[in-house]
Amino acid sequence: MTSVLYDTPGPRAKRRNVLYTALFVVALAVIAWWVLGALDEKGQLAGEKWSPFVTDAQVWTTYLLPGLGDTLTAAALSIVIALPLGALLGIGRLSDHRWVTVPVGAVVEFFRAIPVLLLMMFANQAYVQFADIESEVRPLYAVVTGLVLYNASVIAEIVRAGILALPNGQSDAARAIGMRKGQTMAYVLLPQAVTAMLPALVSQLVVIVKDTALGGAMLGFTELLSQNRQITANYGANTIAAFTVIALIFIALNFLLASCASWLEGRIRRGKRGTGAVVTGGLGDDLTGAGAGATTGGLPTVPRQTTVSAGADETQPTA
Repeated sequence: MTSVLYDTPGPRAKRRNVLYTALFVVALAVIAWWVLGALDEKGQLAGEKWSPFVTDAQVWTTYLLPGLGDTLTAAALSIVIALPLGALLGIGRLSDHRWVTVPVGAVVEFFRAIPVLLLMMFANQAYVQFADIESEVRPLYAVVTGLVLYNASVIAEIVRAGILALPNGQSDAARAIGMRKGQTMAYVLLPQAVTAMLPALVSQLVVIVKDTALGGAMLGFTELLSQNRQITANYGANTIAAFTVIALIFIALNFLLASCASWLEGRIRRGKRGTGAVVTGGLGDDLTGAGAGATTGGLPTVPRQTTVSAGADETQPTA
């Protein structure tokens, strides 16, 4: 028996895989034991270093929750701006006019090639030199600008690839019924491409959330990860504990984002399978000129129905 990617393992291969798995688990346990032992020798597992996150609410209300709020603010602004901008750039790269595709392609390739941290630093200096923005909020502006420029370019490529992956028959069918290119893009191609693009888009949204930490490292933006310095300064040398708690918050946040996107993707797929318009009467009657009560050979003719499924390539007649 063969699967799509590999041959199904036989008895010997299964035993070998079980042995490799057991060896890997043992090696992982040994590494974890060594790491925990080294941390215990340095006193990083002492209860007083971890207890503030459980017993002292001030560490949450003063440092972690405000930092999480700044992280969510920067990520939300970046997502809200980058998604439509990236969609427009991706559609622009598919234009039939070179005066549109050439400059749009240059913008996308330029900002996609520059590291996002460098974009943030350039944006920060530009705001210092040419804008009258207060120093307290300038890091937020710089972080959002860098994230938007970089991620909009990446999203543009995701959108372009998702649309190009659709069968050519979709565009041909839309043109056959007289739809213009803009209508074809808005009502035929984009709705079908969204489902295919959704996993890549979610991955990029997770990247946006994590990349907000770059602003805290270089620009003094008070996001979640940067609060580690304040916690360590006020609660002793508990760097490992602070990093662990912050990492768990990031994991929970990104897991929630991915779960919401998976639910949305499943809802879209179920809607495309279940949604349909039923057109009754007419298909057999139009061909034979008979009405609903006509008979064929003494037997009554049952009107045929045509089900037109949303997103489908063809109509399916049903008796």
